[in-house]
Amino acid sequence: MLRHEFQPGRLVAGAFLALAGVVYAGDAGGLWETPWFAVIPMVVGGLCLAGAAAVLNRSVRRRHRAASRRDPDEPRSGIPA
Repeated sequence: MLRHEFQPGRLVAGAFLALAGVVYAGDAGGLWETPWFAVIPMVVGGLCLAGAAAVLNRSVRRRHRAASRRDPDEPRSGIPA
């Protein structure tokens, strides 16, 4: 199986959508009562957190990629030589 890169934004989005499914399944099974509007903030909040995680992941990967392309003999910016 081919390896793929870890994408935390998709993990967070999937976790919150699975949580919304569990909430609706519990309501359908009669375990608890869930108002129809209760899942909307959960899903929207999860998608916002997923977006933040994706942006953070992209910035970290971009910085790491730029650092690996740099010449090792060249002094880094911000650090006195």
